[in-house]
Amino acid sequence: MYKDNGRNGSPNRDSILNGRRALVVGGTGGIGKAVVWNLVRRGTVVTIHGRSRSKVEALVDEVRSKNGLAYAFVQEITDPASFLASLESNLAATESSVPFDVVVVAYGPFVQKPLQQHSVLDWQTVVLLDLALPGMLASYALPGMISRRFGRFLFFGGTKTDTIRAYRGNAAYAAAKTGVAVLTKSIAAEGALYNVAALTVCPGIVKTEYLQGKSLASADQAAQVAKGGTLLEPSWVAETALSLLDAEPCLASGAIVTLDAGLTSWT
Repeated sequence: MYKDNGRNGSPNRDSILNGRRALVVGGTGGIGKAVVWNLVRRGTVVTIHGRSRSKVEALVDEVRSKNGLAYAFVQEITDPASFLASLESNLAATESSVPFDVVVVAYGPFVQKPLQQHSVLDWQTVVLLDLALPGMLASYALPGMISRRFGRFLFFGGTKTDTIRAYRGNAAYAAAKTGVAVLTKSIAAEGALYNVAALTVCPGIVKTEYLQGKSLASADQAAQVAKGGTLLEPSWVAETALSLLDAEPCLASGAIVTLDAGLTSWT
């Protein structure tokens, strides 16, 4: 495992992602930020998306200070269509206009409330941004990947969304994230002959700044739910996920991988 999360040392020249171009949606925090650093460590040129200009630009500057290559893409996400239009405009205006070889979606709004309290807006937001957004990016990037005979997609499901289950408190979110599994397997089927692979990772409870935004009021409360009282580090999740994709052939293509230290089986 890369102990420095890609912040120091030379790129891994043995990585098949070395010299490739990646888009990381939601790359300024949490697992997304860990993915950015892990890709940089593998020699990947990363376009970092975020909604805060100061955060995106600060991370791009930090990557470049470590001799990595990164570009900024600042955009609020309201719907997939406007996001794609803004992405294409951004690419046309920067040096990063080369098509993406790797697409990572580490973003998705979380709604927690009883099913009968889900509003129309809740459903619309979750389905559009947790499912339609990664699907749109797949449709956008897949043709170029197929023509170049290389591509990798990395999506993130929610905790315990590795299979169909009932959910009392987050049905819309879980339904959308479970749908990402269908997208992943569909990409794997379409890309199997062209070295295009897709993977969905369903992490456990990860130690990020976003825990405050969920029903778990603090990291201490989250640790009580986590197996053994241990929260997962974002770097652990990023390293494991990218290691599975950093292979030819990609044996994990189409897989829905649970990375929760046994939480799903334990509870």
